[in-house]
Amino acid sequence: MVEEFAFDNTEERRKSRQMKDAGWIEVIVGSMFSGKSEELIRRLRRAQIARQKVQVFKPVIDNRYSIEQIASHSGMTHVSKPVMTAAEMMAQMEDETQVVGIDEGQFFDMAIVEAVNELAKNGKRVIIAGLDQDYLGRPFEPMPQLLSIAEYITKTHAICVKCGATANYSQRTSDSIERVEVGASDKYEARCRQCFVPHSDAPTVHE
Repeated sequence: MVEEFAFDNTEERRKSRQMKDAGWIEVIVGSMFSGKSEELIRRLRRAQIARQKVQVFKPVIDNRYSIEQIASHSGMTHVSKPVMTAAEMMAQMEDETQVVGIDEGQFFDMAIVEAVNELAKNGKRVIIAGLDQDYLGRPFEPMPQLLSIAEYITKTHAICVKCGATANYSQRTSDSIERVEVGASDKYEARCRQCFVPHSDAPTVHE
């Protein structure tokens, strides 16, 4: 009887260690000005308060507010490492890192999907923030693929600048037709479904 109890207790401790060491993926998505980066920074700061080892990355292309910081439109910032590709991010990953933060996930190459899966399998908590739709309202890869493999998903919303309703779209107000066009309030507005009309506010309307 004593031996059986000892075996059960050991098994429970083993399961507890597995749960503690298990990694997972969290994805934060929404339109421009919906607080995605702010929520990412909040979670990273809480992890640091808990004395967890944190590494943060962002794509080199995002240099709107800072080269070596992720920044929210509200002014919150967090130190990060700019990288060109998912492979470059993985090359800089440290073994002791427990939490990995990734901002502007939509600007990464598709290899980011396999990369974060590997990180989670290796016991790391991965938190990714990014736009789920481009300026035409289409799914913005690789965010849909990241959503499909995430354990936890948070959808953030902004306020439509036209009518004040819940905004889920990023209205581009410049005349660029490039899918990737980095900008802030100088080039984008948050819009609801009814007020979102691609190219309607651009100086030059493209068919």
